[in-house]
Order: sequence, then structure tokens, then C-alpha cells
Amino acid sequence: MLGTIVNTGTIIAGALLGALLHRGIKDKYKEAVYAALGLACLAIGLNACVANLPKSQYPVLFVVAIALGAVIGTWLDVDGRFHRLVDKIQHRGEKQPQASSDGVSSTPTRPGGRLADGLATACLLYCIGPLSMLGPVVSALKGDNTLLFTNATLDLVSSFIFASTYGIGMILAAPVLFCWQGLFWLVAKISSTAVSDALMSELLIVGGLLIVSSGLSLLKITDKKTLNMLPALLVPIIWFLIKGLFGL
Repeated sequence: MLGTIVNTGTIIAGALLGALLHRGIKDKYKEAVYAALGLACLAIGLNACVANLPKSQYPVLFVVAIALGAVIGTWLDVDGRFHRLVDKIQHRGEKQPQASSDGVSSTPTRPGGRLADGLATACLLYCIGPLSMLGPVVSALKGDNTLLFTNATLDLVSSFIFASTYGIGMILAAPVLFCWQGLFWLVAKISSTAVSDALMSELLIVGGLLIVSSGLSLLKITDKKTLNMLPALLVPIIWFLIKGLFGL
């Protein structure tokens, strides 16, 4: 749980610091930090692939997983649904400008509305992604918190930026992330005897590719809609379940 605790702590720290500097951050600094984090994601993702490819018992499985996962994710429009949901949350409660008695347009305000929108968006962004979902599993089974520490760095920057816009209330995203990652960690810990090293190698290869894709997006090199490829993580699990059931 160390990685999850650190990840939760960075969100709290980022929110506190961002709230103190609520006037915002210059865009050039945001771009510089995200570029650095993008490079870090590339390094982590490539390392996961290179380190685990020699251990793979089925060298073609990750290719099938990525391809099939991308098709399923695109068919389900995971990326599009996610972004539409975030957009809907961001604009929920907003109304068209209304004309006042003196003819000047005015926009009704809703107390706490902006905070609720920002908090919901942040929770989605913190919880949905390869690092946040695969990290607790690797931590529980391997004791390796590298993915969670990387995610913590990303979330530190994100929470700082969110809090600089929406205020100290963004700290409430921390317990949401803790419960989310804690659930993944607990399930993996309970079922650790059923998860083989071979399966973890395949998951790390596929997960590494997804992290590389996220890094490319952060660097603004290309947007491969990583969320659409998330179903790829299920392919190795299903394959090993079939393999165990039929003794392949």
C-alpha cells in the first residue's frame, strides 16, 4: 500500500500548494513540466516492455492484446465516452446568459458548482488510466511501486493545477483515489496465488505499451486515444483463464 499512500499524499500536497497559489500558473511552466513527465512515462513504459518481453511465454500475445483491445475500445468508444462525460460534468449546471432588467446579459451562478465540476473531473482523471489501475496490482504482487510513484508525480502536478483553479476543495479527490487503488491492491493481494509470473509479464508488456502511449500524448507527439486500448489489459487475463480451464 506504500505506493497508494504516497500517491494519495501527493494529491493532498498538490491541492494544498495549488490552493495557496490560486492565481494560476504560467502556461510555459505547465508545458515544461508535462514534457518532462511525458519523457518519464516513455522511459517507464519502454523499460516494462523490454524487461518482460524475454519472459513472455507467448510473444505474440501482446500484439493480439493491443490490437483486439484497441478494436473493442474503439467499438465501445471508451475515449469518446470518457471525454463526453468529463465535458458534461464540466458544463453541468451552466446556463445560457440571461438578460437583466437593464438589458445587460448575466449568467446565474450556482454556489459550489465550479468546485463540484472540477472535483468530478479530477477524480475521473486520477482513477482512469493504466498507471492508476495497473500500479496497485504490480505493487501487491511484486512489491514494485515504480508505476504508482510515477503516477504520484503526474497527480502532484495535476492536483496543483486543479487546485490553483478550483480551490482547496480539490483535496477531496485524495480519498477517492485511495479507495479506488486500494480496491485494486486488495483484490490482487487476495488472489495473488492465482496470478502467475507469466500472466504478470504479459500484463506488464501490455501495460508498458499503454504507458508509452500516454507519454506520447503528454509530449503532444501524437494522441493514440490510450483509453480506447484499456480493454487490452483484459486479453492476457482471459487467455490465462481459458488456458487454465482447458489445460492448454
